[in-house]
Amino acid sequence: MDRGSPAASEPFEIEESSPSLQAALQNLLSLLVDGEKLQAYAVQRRIFALTRRRTIVGATTGRLIILERRLVSGFAPMDFRWQDLRDAKLSVGMFGADLTLNAARGGDLAETEAGMRTFSVLGLRKEQATSVYRICQSQEQNWREKRRIRDLEELRAKSGGVTIGSGLGAGAGPTPEAQDGSPSARLQRAREMLAQGLITDSEYESIKAKIVAGL
Repeated sequence: MDRGSPAASEPFEIEESSPSLQAALQNLLSLLVDGEKLQAYAVQRRIFALTRRRTIVGATTGRLIILERRLVSGFAPMDFRWQDLRDAKLSVGMFGADLTLNAARGGDLAETEAGMRTFSVLGLRKEQATSVYRICQSQEQNWREKRRIRDLEELRAKSGGVTIGSGLGAGAGPTPEAQDGSPSARLQRAREMLAQGLITDSEYESIKAKIVAGL
């Protein structure tokens, strides 16, 4: 059975006894676009929703969706794409688990981030929250590696005109990007990437050698 497909009769083997929760989960499934699948969800325990609106979190193949109950009826959704996720934390207590996520505003791979936003959902069911957290961690690591490769390609292009996977040799000559930025600025960027763990020591030394050779 396709566990994540909204077309399936029981898309995620949902066994919620509460009609309101079943309705909320159906609302969650209705938000999925073509090809998107629900991988895990977590429901806020009722005790944590006595003084606030109850929340449900859904992790899909493309994003994280948070549904918050409206004051009267229905749910208000908000979401963010996995490529915007920067940090995920899970705190498990006696009565529930708290999920906190930091995400960049905007941001395809080639865009500049426009600040950060934070999501916190308190008192989720522990086992469900752990499943959602694992998916967050996996997506965070995958997209961090993609950003690392992008930054490394941009820096190498500026320092020597060689792009990873381009098939061009060192004799192909510098690209237009290589003309931008002073050597000291490019070297400083390389140091920052090394400090952030985006490149290895050997990669840093290779980039530094290309910058120095271009002086």
